[in-house]
Amino acid sequence: MSIHCYTSFTFSYFARAKILVQTLRAAHPDWTIWAVMVDEPVDGEDFGLEREFDRVVYARDLGFPEFRKWLFKHDIVEASTAVKGRMLQHLLQQGAEKVVYLDPDIAVFSSLQGIMDRLDQYSIILTPHQVEPNDTEGLMKDNELTSLKYGIYNLGFAAVSNDAMGNRFADWWATQLAFACYDEIESGLFTDQKWCDLVPALFDGVYVERDPGYNVASWNLSRRKITISREGSILVNGSPLKFFHFTKINTAGDLMIEKNAADNTEVMEIWNWYKRTLAANAIAEIPKGYWHYGTFSNGIAIPKDVRVFFRRRADLMKFFEDPFSVMGNSYFEWIRREEPSLLT
Repeated sequence: MSIHCYTSFTFSYFARAKILVQTLRAAHPDWTIWAVMVDEPVDGEDFGLEREFDRVVYARDLGFPEFRKWLFKHDIVEASTAVKGRMLQHLLQQGAEKVVYLDPDIAVFSSLQGIMDRLDQYSIILTPHQVEPNDTEGLMKDNELTSLKYGIYNLGFAAVSNDAMGNRFADWWATQLAFACYDEIESGLFTDQKWCDLVPALFDGVYVERDPGYNVASWNLSRRKITISREGSILVNGSPLKFFHFTKINTAGDLMIEKNAADNTEVMEIWNWYKRTLAANAIAEIPKGYWHYGTFSNGIAIPKDVRVFFRRRADLMKFFEDPFSVMGNSYFEWIRREEPSLLT
């Protein structure tokens, strides 16, 4: 059985991705694991990327028309999620029988065979942010209302079978993400995630995985109790922990963990294990916040407003062949002249 798993990230997230590949390989040594790099090496150095992953593909090689123009329209999170549909297409076209996507800030704790078995019957598997309702105003605000705003399903995970419906989904998802994968809540968009609210309505063969051991994260711990046995088995509401999503570690995620799992010391043990492992995998030579596509060619950082302005102006997209370049009659010079406030 040909099972392929991929994750998409930039070099600033490489330490996280290393934990994903290490833990996934321990659980499934027979899977082929791919890195989708929405980045370029740091001064030609990839810091062992090719050794960590079975396969590496760069976003520039996924066949996006006018790639540099297209990518310029996205910030780092938007770009890292916008490539996911195109990569899914690629793997299915290459003959992978089953494909799993996992975010780079996930760690796998036990077998995902249950998902693989489901794909014998279903074409698409998604995991909701929540699988149990909350019952207080504060928790409903943090969870139900947030799910309505940012998406019912967490797209840190998706699994697809290489059948007719799985390919239909991949083609549709790739098209939508190439068209609009933006963090624009006011427009009803949140990167790749909100699109998948439509999936159960648009496609047959969709399975919503409600096992509490999948995609455990700060946002669902109000309804998931973690226990660790004397033998070291980790259970979530009595079900084995399959994978934990360490979103926004060392930032807002810490606050959500403290809020939703302050009385669950086992959660803190897992959270602190990840922090230690992340520190051990850190690569000092990668500049903090590095992203090759984060600056103009002169090294000046590209503000989000400059990207949004560009993607909303078809005339500018048509006129400037390479918006990253500052040579000649460039988009950079046009912004400095016509919309200088966007650069501050």
